[in-house]
Amino acid sequence: MKLYDGEVVEGFNTQDVEEMKKEYQDEGMTGIDPRYVINRISSAIIRKELTSINALDVLRSIKEGLDQHASISKEDRERYINFISVARKEYDEIAKKEVQKAFVYSYEESAKTLMDNYLDNVEAYCNKNKLRDQLTGEELNPDEKLMRSIEEQIGISENAKKAFREEILIRISAYARKGKRFDYNSHERLREAIQKKLFADLKDIVKITTSATTPDENQLKKVNEVIARLIDEHGYNSTSANELLRYVGSLLNR
Repeated sequence: MKLYDGEVVEGFNTQDVEEMKKEYQDEGMTGIDPRYVINRISSAIIRKELTSINALDVLRSIKEGLDQHASISKEDRERYINFISVARKEYDEIAKKEVQKAFVYSYEESAKTLMDNYLDNVEAYCNKNKLRDQLTGEELNPDEKLMRSIEEQIGISENAKKAFREEILIRISAYARKGKRFDYNSHERLREAIQKKLFADLKDIVKITTSATTPDENQLKKVNEVIARLIDEHGYNSTSANELLRYVGSLLNR
């Protein structure tokens, strides 16, 4: 689905999409009737006494409606419930990333700074060079602790770190030969690692701030700033922004 939606997925390219379309020519022609989904969204809208509904409202309504769908077999019902579980997990990750971006002021700049720092260290590591401290001029070994703290976010083992770093360097060289600049979106797994690292560093702050039943003055100020950012920069309204914060707070406390 991500490939079909035009997203970059590590290990695949546009040719893979074309091959899948040829192999599965009946895609979209089987399964549950789209009218069912439309009706379940309508049910969610009718039931809500609010100005908006969220993804969880829709998924919950779709799941509840399966019990009333007479033409669905028990096997298909279980299969569809599994699909809903997959969608719920995907939404959980999206929700956490949305809150992460809202908590990190100038998120893109923070991500770029962290990635540039990582790439400098990777280049020094692969070329067996040292880094020069910009303030003191001192020569330093590559920061192994920093590199591992990022790589571990996506399950790169100690044994696999060298190959991963060399792959990054090869990708940078390939971009350079084509006159392109390697940036934050050039490597899907590295981007994921950077995002998770930023969120891991913020996790305790987010957890405390979003789950406090009676937030203190500083926490309340932070919550209001985050809600304002979700509304102004990410398209939420006040109701959905508050619901998102409460939901992510519950995820982090599990």
